[in-house]
Amino acid sequence: MKIKNRNSRVQATIDMTPMLDIVFQLILFFLVSTTFAIVPGIKLNLPQSTTAEGTSQQGITIYVTEANQMYFNDEAVTKETLGEKLMAFDTGDTEKKDFPVSLEADSMVTNGTIVGLFDVIRVNGYSVINLRTKSN
Repeated sequence: MKIKNRNSRVQATIDMTPMLDIVFQLILFFLVSTTFAIVPGIKLNLPQSTTAEGTSQQGITIYVTEANQMYFNDEAVTKETLGEKLMAFDTGDTEKKDFPVSLEADSMVTNGTIVGLFDVIRVNGYSVINLRTKSN
């Protein structure tokens, strides 16, 4: 009769390939499903404010550069075509008077230009207007 040696152990190995496959698939899933903030390529020097409060980034954003170039959600417009864009913009279920409009104007833009934009925005039915600033 043969007696088994009790000191012999079974050599077990762990195959790491399936685990690495799953890790790479998880990385790919998170890369594909992650949403990135899209920052416009319009360079502005926003005025500074010590009492600035955060607002929602949803809605319409109007940019005015130092050279008085205007953009409606990253699309170049003039003061005349801005009114047409505001009138044609679909606010969904929200009424125009409650739909937020953010105005980002360079610190060198004159007060007269900003007041003129406020008039165009209000004439088209929008009343929630946020002035964007840079906090200290």
